[in-house]
Amino acid sequence: MSEDRRIHEHPVLPVEAGETVKFYWNGQPLSGKRGEALSSALIAAGIDAFGRNAHDHASQGIFCANGQCSKCLVIADHRPVKSCMTPLAAGMKVNAADELPALPEIGAAPEIREIPELHTDVLIIGAGPAGLSAAVELGRLGVATLLVDDKHEPGGKLVLQTHKFFGSVEDSQAGTRGIRIGRKLAEAVAADPRVTVWPDSTVLYVYSDRKVGVLRQGAYRLVVPKVVLNAAGAREKSLVFPGNHLIGVYGAGAFQTLVNRDLVRPSSRLFIVGGGNVGLIAGYHAIQAGITVVGLAEALPACGGYKVHADKLKRLGVPVYTSHTVLSANGSERVESVTIAKVDERFRPLAGTERTFACDTLLVAVGLDPIAEFTAQAEAAGLPVFAAGDAAEIAEASSAMFNGRIAGLAVARALGATAGEVPAAWKDKAELLKSHPGKVEPQVFPEGEEGVMPVIHCLQEIPCNPCSTICPTNSIQLENDPLLGLPRYKGRCIGCAKCLLICPGLAITLVDYRRDRENPIVTVPYEMSHVPLAVGGKVQAVDIDGNPLGEFEVAAVQQNRENLTRLVRLRVPRALAKRVVAFRVQAAADSQPLPTTVAAADGDHAAMACLCERVSAAEVRRLIRSGITDINQIKAVTRAGMGACGGKSCDTLIRSIFRQEGIDPGRIVPGTRRPLFVEVPLGTLAGSGGEGQGE
Repeated sequence: MSEDRRIHEHPVLPVEAGETVKFYWNGQPLSGKRGEALSSALIAAGIDAFGRNAHDHASQGIFCANGQCSKCLVIADHRPVKSCMTPLAAGMKVNAADELPALPEIGAAPEIREIPELHTDVLIIGAGPAGLSAAVELGRLGVATLLVDDKHEPGGKLVLQTHKFFGSVEDSQAGTRGIRIGRKLAEAVAADPRVTVWPDSTVLYVYSDRKVGVLRQGAYRLVVPKVVLNAAGAREKSLVFPGNHLIGVYGAGAFQTLVNRDLVRPSSRLFIVGGGNVGLIAGYHAIQAGITVVGLAEALPACGGYKVHADKLKRLGVPVYTSHTVLSANGSERVESVTIAKVDERFRPLAGTERTFACDTLLVAVGLDPIAEFTAQAEAAGLPVFAAGDAAEIAEASSAMFNGRIAGLAVARALGATAGEVPAAWKDKAELLKSHPGKVEPQVFPEGEEGVMPVIHCLQEIPCNPCSTICPTNSIQLENDPLLGLPRYKGRCIGCAKCLLICPGLAITLVDYRRDRENPIVTVPYEMSHVPLAVGGKVQAVDIDGNPLGEFEVAAVQQNRENLTRLVRLRVPRALAKRVVAFRVQAAADSQPLPTTVAAADGDHAAMACLCERVSAAEVRRLIRSGITDINQIKAVTRAGMGACGGKSCDTLIRSIFRQEGIDPGRIVPGTRRPLFVEVPLGTLAGSGGEGQGE
């Protein structure tokens, strides 16, 4: 238990000591940082198993770290809590959730108090990129706004993003790291007296009388808004495969929360399933945290995320297996290896293509589901409601920010605070920012071998313009479209390297022939710190696809203090200079499969469709094949959806089994949602207990 998994050095994030406090795990003393998530304190101390499932007694740990599932349940000071949402306090006594604590003796009935009510023009649910941007717009227009978020710090997923954002410099701060964007938006909201922020507050339900129940720091409140803006974001999807219940199967958001928010390294060897931007970016973040990324599997023939994200991983030494799927996570209680296989055009695994890789963590990044419950509840109550960000449509954070502005203006107009329509140009820009990756063009190298010039390794049409925006000589221009066009070098480069520093894809290098035409200096951007670089030493340079070009001398290393990107100058032979994009940091041996393939013993019976109630995919599949298409009926027969998460996780998994069985989605009867968004002690709803109850 003395294992230290803290990250003590990071290329982008400041590593602050924080106040250390003592707490107890199953009676044994441990130390953690005051106020950090209890789950992070436990994982930092080497504890991954938080308890045992009541049905099969299998160990379980975290999956989402966002309060949406119930895998991180522990007993803290005699109360069952979600450890990912519980701040660590000094002296806290924490026990594994192997069994619920004994009920206290019945005493006097708690006093039922009147629940305070707050009236406001607008209630925004969620202080992520969309909610913050909407709040800024509403505050600017003088609209009284209450912004509610269940985290202690506003920013949503922005606080997890160490990379630089794509999109438009003017409209979504492209070229700036997500953590800085989140901080700027939060500061703008905090400075506006017309916007009130409630952190550590969870919206529970929008009632039929148009009042909204909010659990604020343990105390129950009712908010009476004129309009609701749902910017609650999304929850992560999972997959049905044998071993999906093992400790070490993480959602991408949970993994990024640990490594980027809490600076905890939960893994040594990571495998990723899912080649969208979330999975690709999480892999990059893992390497920044000093974790070996063994590989990434994507079921489609090409990664769905931006090519520059996939290229970054390949260049660092991470194999990307397209047209592959996960067959199983293997291990007794936690992940010890993962088995993947190639799939055909109908996504069926091809026999004989199986490979097993040793790893301790499997990161599942297969998409998101909008948290749309509040929108539906408000509509049912007849309360005017808008949605923005992932709660409306899954897209990039740059799109969420801009759509948050649009939603803020639309809400203000509905309240009569402004008569102005949403500008048509805004709507057009919003469509561009959420554009899916476009076609990939062949690489075009600039002509000539004199002076200094940028070489652009961005070959796919994506919404991004920082390089053309920042160039002081206007030498980089976007062809055909000012946001979606491919960047081309057309002009006179002065060697300032601003384009290298701002490029979110690290897809620009600088070739300088001025001092040595035969062995020019190639400058590449670099955002790692765990691999030491010595001037005079050598690194293995690679091309755009990660193919080795040779070992070349490091001529200089320059750290940009503002941007936090290092510029590494390599001395490269003239024939290869324009092809060099980066250098490898992971050895090829790190990604080799095991000599023997591991196969799941129990197949469908070891794949969970409901992780809380331990309902197997085999049970659900049997009912579907018997003709049942009503998720409520499946719930009644198997208990799938009756666990502590309230069906938030298993609904997607059960639907995926319907899809595998070829059932038309229109025939599926959806499951009935629980009344409250999260569980809450009944006494709290009566007004008893909770911090701030005396306000």
